[in-house]
Amino acid sequence: HGIQPDGHMPSDTTIGSETDSFNTFFSELSNGKHVPRAVFIDLEPTVIDEIRTGTYRQLFHPEQLITGKEDAANNFARGHYSIGREIIDTVVDMIRKMSEHCRGLQGFLVFHSFGGGTGSGFTSLLMERISMEFGKKSKLEFSVYPAPHISSAVVEPYN
Repeated sequence: HGIQPDGHMPSDTTIGSETDSFNTFFSELSNGKHVPRAVFIDLEPTVIDEIRTGTYRQLFHPEQLITGKEDAANNFARGHYSIGREIIDTVVDMIRKMSEHCRGLQGFLVFHSFGGGTGSGFTSLLMERISMEFGKKSKLEFSVYPAPHISSAVVEPYN
């Protein structure tokens, strides 16, 4: 698509028309900047901080990078019932806000791992809330399932 790390696309001659196929996954601002239609979520900040400070930091709007204060410690229950509950409203509000700016919302693509408390517990909570908020919209999950012989935590295969 040719979108640069700052969100601009030099080859885009149709600024503002949003007729190209990449506009399915990118919003185009009035200044010609393209912003991904994505929300990044983690219960602990270190991984998303890499995006906040990395090469593509100007591509994302800061509100789309949502983190909690502590991780779920590889525990489904912490991700779903305690730590995850602290940020779920913020996440759903951001998803709602982004979906309101879509002309023809078809559904959601959710990428996550089943290992750990965020990937299993929080994602379960998130899918539950998205189903309540957006009823019949498609929800496609792309999941990474941990292998017991290479898991970094003993409980990963059970989450």
